[in-house]
Amino acid sequence: MMPLHVGTVRRFLTSALAVLLCALTVAPTAHADLADLLPRIKPSVVAIGTYQRTRSPAFRFLGTGFVVGNGRTVATNAHVIPDTLATDQLEALVVVLPGQEPGQTARQATRIATDRNHDLALLRLEGEQRLPALPLGEAEVREGQQIAFTGFPIGNALGVTPVTHRGIIAAITPIGIPQGNARDLNPTLVRRLGGGAFLVYQLDATAYPGNSGSPLFDPNTGTVIGIVNMVFVKSTKESVLSDPSGISYAIPVEHLRALLAGAP
Repeated sequence: MMPLHVGTVRRFLTSALAVLLCALTVAPTAHADLADLLPRIKPSVVAIGTYQRTRSPAFRFLGTGFVVGNGRTVATNAHVIPDTLATDQLEALVVVLPGQEPGQTARQATRIATDRNHDLALLRLEGEQRLPALPLGEAEVREGQQIAFTGFPIGNALGVTPVTHRGIIAAITPIGIPQGNARDLNPTLVRRLGGGAFLVYQLDATAYPGNSGSPLFDPNTGTVIGIVNMVFVKSTKESVLSDPSGISYAIPVEHLRALLAGAP
């Protein structure tokens, strides 16, 4: 019986070593996949702002967007886009490609569709040149799955340099939570709950001002599964907090697909 026992132990140790080596191999591969993917993601991510030649600085950064559809359409958050422009002073809505000088590569854009209930907007780029578009995912998103997003955190101070964060879907949760005390309600939360609550993605990766409108994508395939949101969700989800929580959220991509389907 002793030889059999020793052989069993030996096989167990061999199997355990194989599992350990496999685990050590998988982690670097996952990071390498994202590193290989980013050169395909970044050319589709743009900075959104306004441009006015006579002011300083001429380019005023507002948020992030990404190219979808036909290569001349940019998706972003609705709250990123100003309601009015000083057109009498030649102020224009523009997008800027990463790493370029706004005055040289800014492309004028026009808002063509808005979904304020989900805080989404679509812009159309002027000119015939098309940019590489990101594919929109259709697979079910699950809690715990890996995610990444690329955008311009604090872009007004740090510049138009694309930054990527990665993490997981920490929770799939309602955008607004009914409050037990009437004094905790605010007009935004009342409108949100009355207009039909929907689910959003809560992320364990930290987004910053300027990341609004960033594409949330699957780091293995590059397909977009959501749109990072830093203002709209927090105003209802965390309405009773006096200080920002640092939690990040994203709007599911299905709402972007619906807006694209109805866009002119």
